[in-house]
Amino acid sequence: MAGIRVAIVGASGYSGEELVRLLLAHPQVEITCVTSRQYAGQPLGKVFPRYMEAPLTFSAPSIDEIAERAEVAFLALPHGVAAEFAVPLLARGVRVIDISADFRLRDTAVYERYYGAAHPAPELLREAVYGLPERYREALRQARLVACAGCYPTSIILPTAPVLAAGLARPGNILAAALSGVSGAGRKVDLEYIFPECNESVRPYKITGHRHLPEIEQELALAAGVPALAMSFLPHLIPVNRGIHSTIVLEAMPGATLEAVEAALHEAYDAEPFVRVLPRGSLADTKHVTLTNRCEIGCAFDSRTGRILLSSAIDNLTKGASGQAVQCMNLLGGLDETTGLR
Repeated sequence: MAGIRVAIVGASGYSGEELVRLLLAHPQVEITCVTSRQYAGQPLGKVFPRYMEAPLTFSAPSIDEIAERAEVAFLALPHGVAAEFAVPLLARGVRVIDISADFRLRDTAVYERYYGAAHPAPELLREAVYGLPERYREALRQARLVACAGCYPTSIILPTAPVLAAGLARPGNILAAALSGVSGAGRKVDLEYIFPECNESVRPYKITGHRHLPEIEQELALAAGVPALAMSFLPHLIPVNRGIHSTIVLEAMPGATLEAVEAALHEAYDAEPFVRVLPRGSLADTKHVTLTNRCEIGCAFDSRTGRILLSSAIDNLTKGASGQAVQCMNLLGGLDETTGLR
């Protein structure tokens, strides 16, 4: 597939704007439709002046219009709303890449527990391919429906999964402390996210029951080869625009060493275009990955406590959302997966 015609549904949010940034520069993509209820009828360049020269106008979201104009639809929509578009678009033959959480969880009961409602399209959960290319690359090539991995989950699953898969850490007693820039909350004007509230402030939130927790547990259990696992996830809000840093603490199995952890990470990622395992002694830093589709991973071993310490950094809007979505599109479109992302 070349010259892919794409629609961005919900193009006025942070993830939608990031898709616009990436896809306007993509050499084998034509953006044919950008939707926004709020800005319908307004030129893209009026809402986002940096794209003044792009000949695109926001339209109200219409299934018929999207299906007529696009082969692939990116859904940058809230959970629950995305499924309302995914179901009819798939029926019309449009391939769907969903950045929301609607199709990430395999268990409808878990979805209902964390999202407070019955799943809107449970019949599609078996078909949806989890959008983390480093783990599901071959399935993504054939996918009709992609459930892009969340930002926090990406930052935790990528460093942790190879260590669990190699049997170097116990699939329990896992602690992940993650710090996210304010754009992770979305483009909204809530008091707790305005500048005077966030500036000069670092604070935890949702340290129990965060909606990304079951997604992380689901994928790490699969990596460890166990039916299920439970872990602690401690998200924090920090006063930067974009970026996530995660520190993951694992209980080492007997005989595990720093050399073995490094070997597992290198085996998993040395051939990956968007994951970099850092040299020994280096830990991840968000300033090295912002505005890129890259994840950087560092590691250490605390012999005193018998714990493996992992450090990762991503841009929450790129590798944590829209860049990863473009990487998935490249795979399902038969393109080199780095196209438009280098």
